[in-house]
Amino acid sequence: MKVKVISVLEDNYMYLVIEESTRDAIAVDAAVPKRLLEIIRKEEVVLRAILTTHHHWDHARGNEELARLCPGLRVYGADERIGALTHKVTHEQELTFGAIRVRCLFTPCHTSGHMCYFMWEDGSPDAPALFSGDTLFVGGCGKFFEGTAEQMYTNLTQTLGALPKETKVFCGHEYTVRNLKFALKVEPENEIVKKKLAWAKQRDDEDLPTVPSTLQEEFLYNPFLRVTEEAVQKFTGKTDPVEVLRTLRTEKDNFKKPKEQPNPQAMLAFDWGLFSPFLEKK
Repeated sequence: MKVKVISVLEDNYMYLVIEESTRDAIAVDAAVPKRLLEIIRKEEVVLRAILTTHHHWDHARGNEELARLCPGLRVYGADERIGALTHKVTHEQELTFGAIRVRCLFTPCHTSGHMCYFMWEDGSPDAPALFSGDTLFVGGCGKFFEGTAEQMYTNLTQTLGALPKETKVFCGHEYTVRNLKFALKVEPENEIVKKKLAWAKQRDDEDLPTVPSTLQEEFLYNPFLRVTEEAVQKFTGKTDPVEVLRTLRTEKDNFKKPKEQPNPQAMLAFDWGLFSPFLEKK
């Protein structure tokens, strides 16, 4: 099982999972058809199915076009709002694509129909993979657009948190630097957060992805998985894990990156009125 990480749009990821013996492939969150088809041609594989985590346009907008271009394409998801849906899946339903096994894991909260996909190959020495969409990110979790803190707590601690610790986490967005800056605010003494943030900044500077992480790593630096830790509880002022999670999400929603200092020359230009002609209304 080979996973191709494909950066698209501003900060999204879509994925192409290749069954290496048959050269069949599965796409996860096929948002940009043209880019996906380029990689399919380059890899010389046949696209058999799309797994869509949720209905938001930046994860599902390519479904209709791909279904039109690839007759017989199967489109899996848990939400009727997903375009070109052919197979509605349920929690813990298992799918098979050649040697690739997929377990569907229902994680409602970011959207009411959000599904994550856990993949593995029997007998393979490779670690399993989790395609977590906008539920679990590297260093963070998704916004609670259509759900509650109780649901996200279940998602993170029971549904996803109970998977094998070596599981590789392939999430839906490149939010890692932003997430880890917040994690450092929550736990300023956490050396693992500091190291991961420095690494993520370097990857960002080199325009390289920070995915995948592993579930084991996430428990060391992701505050949303560390709701029982004393430092995280101290930051939130709560001890009940669900309340800690709820407070963390609110704090993260209000968290702003430090503003860049304005250029001194630009400030002088404003003081002297040099920009006035450009700012006046026509």
